[in-house]
Amino acid sequence: MTDSIPWLTLLIFIPLAGTLALCFVKDAGARLTALGVTIADLLVSLPLWWLFDSSSNRMQFTEQVTWINSPLIQYHLGLDGISLPLVLMTTVLMPLCVLISWRAVETRIRSFMAVLLIMESTMIGVFLALDFVLFYVFWEAMLIPMYLLIGVWGGPNRLYAAIKFFLYTLAGSVLLLVAIIVLYFNGGHTFDILQLSQGAYSHSLQMWLFLAFFAAFAVKVPMFPFHTWLPDAHVEAPTAGSVILASVLLKMGGYGFVRLSLPMLPEASMAFTPLMVALSIIAIIYGAYMALAQADLKKLIAYSSVSHMGFVTLGLFMFNQQGIEGAVMQMVNHGITTGALFLCVGIIYERTHSRMIADNVGLTRPMPRYATLLVIFSLSSLGLPGTNSFVSEFLVLVGTFLWSKLTAAAASLGIILAAAYILWMVQRVAFGVPSPHHLPKLKDLDQREMATLVPLIVLIFWIGLFPNPILTRMHTSVTNVIARVTPPPPAVPAAMSHLPQPVPTSIDPSLLAPVREATHP
Repeated sequence: MTDSIPWLTLLIFIPLAGTLALCFVKDAGARLTALGVTIADLLVSLPLWWLFDSSSNRMQFTEQVTWINSPLIQYHLGLDGISLPLVLMTTVLMPLCVLISWRAVETRIRSFMAVLLIMESTMIGVFLALDFVLFYVFWEAMLIPMYLLIGVWGGPNRLYAAIKFFLYTLAGSVLLLVAIIVLYFNGGHTFDILQLSQGAYSHSLQMWLFLAFFAAFAVKVPMFPFHTWLPDAHVEAPTAGSVILASVLLKMGGYGFVRLSLPMLPEASMAFTPLMVALSIIAIIYGAYMALAQADLKKLIAYSSVSHMGFVTLGLFMFNQQGIEGAVMQMVNHGITTGALFLCVGIIYERTHSRMIADNVGLTRPMPRYATLLVIFSLSSLGLPGTNSFVSEFLVLVGTFLWSKLTAAAASLGIILAAAYILWMVQRVAFGVPSPHHLPKLKDLDQREMATLVPLIVLIFWIGLFPNPILTRMHTSVTNVIARVTPPPPAVPAAMSHLPQPVPTSIDPSLLAPVREATHP
């Protein structure tokens, strides 16, 4: 029964159908329509969690239909333990993005909700596509709705931020297209990602292809020094745009590395490991230091994202179970925690119309519920034991320690600096003295806002206290990636069994019995 249900196609096309439905409603009904569509997509995604077979390393719920005959391009979708938590994270966050925009967006409401739904469809498509051309179509299609979110509904410098975001990501995507074409001609004239992942390519070709992939994925993460577009985009984007950008869009780069670069280009991935580790450590420390210097709440969280995503790229290139599982878990946890922090910034911005820390201080007394949730999200961001971020960062550090103790020590500095900038921000925002002219505006969270934030609180503690369900589902898929990058040593040939065996280090006493009998008749 379940095999006949096109789960993955429904996940992609329900938001697109909702976009068409928005054409027949007025602005007053656009919010309810978008909320209903995103909740429907969430409900479709939830059964995948229980139907997923964690013992299999194969793609599940696959759908494959020929799209173009020559060259052969297929509508090929599939889900494994790496993409499953990322898809679920996306479907959980999208209804919250609609809720947080309920009052924040007052112009072109139908268009805004339509852009959100198109964005959801393209993001899910990236995580599910198993044909390279289909993957690239979804990858590029994401740029358009995000450009519109920033450029139409953003802040005063929205056009500058939108164009900068578009140019950075488009430049990397062009090289990705070149790499796809080269792989097509060198991998058996196919665009099938699974088949290309099993191919054998020359060392020089792998090196060039890795650089092309790196250009596309490093910008998306974003890795140092390709991160400069991120603070501008976050500051100018509306709250929903910042949540999508931080929680989902940044994960596309990490997903590209683990889905494409590592299994397709194992030799190049190993060769470029020192560079990737160096850039990751720089991002972890640099992002944290820059966050310490910020007076704007959105910029502080944006630079913290650079630091936290450094743990993702660091773990991916450790080539061990702990590192890669920690990196994938970090992608999910960063999406939850950082998305929640951006939601908090959006909520307070609706009241004070300022993102500056100096204008949003002393919120504990007038807004106790808000301050409580903000502190919980902040403690999760710095990796407090018992919260979700601790699990992923701990796994990454364990994997890094197995690779290099010195590198693990350097990465640990990011956690110490995170505690510094997060606690300093909490001290001022939650426990300072509120501004008298802002005090009348500081109303505590209403039911809609509580409904937006409480689900993320549940996820933070559920993953922090019970991470095994997620780790179990991704374990086999991660093992498959590691086996591709670091294949097991070859078996001993049969001829080796005829070689002389080593002399035993001890002699069986029974062998000496005839000797004793001869000497002692």
